[in-house]
Amino acid sequence: MEQLLSDSLFLPALVLAALGFAVPRILARFLPEGVKPLFLNAFLSSILLFAASAAFFFCLYLWQGAPMAEIMAAGALANIVFFGRLGLIAAMIWAPIMILSVAGLPRKWVKETW
Repeated sequence: MEQLLSDSLFLPALVLAALGFAVPRILARFLPEGVKPLFLNAFLSSILLFAASAAFFFCLYLWQGAPMAEIMAAGALANIVFFGRLGLIAAMIWAPIMILSVAGLPRKWVKETW
C-alpha cells in the first residue's frame, strides 16, 4: 500500500481532485451570490489551484528524496517554469472537477437566482 501512495500518481491525483472540489466551495463562503462573483470564484479558484498544484509537486519532489540544493541548482526561474508547467498539466485532473464544483454553487444561493 505504501508503494501505491509514494511511487504512483494515485496520491497526487486524489489530492488534486479533492482540492478541485474544495477550493471553489471555500471561496464561495467569502464571495457574494451572483453571476459575476461566480465567474470571479472560477477565476480565483483556477489561480489558486494552479499555484497549489505547482507547490504540491515541489513538495512531492522533496518527499521522494530530491535534495533541495539539487532542485535549486537550476535557478529560481527554471524551477518556476518547470513546476508551473507541472501545475498546468495537473489542470487535466483538477479543472473538470473545479468546473463541476463551481457549476453546483448556484443551487445553494438564497438571495440571488440563476
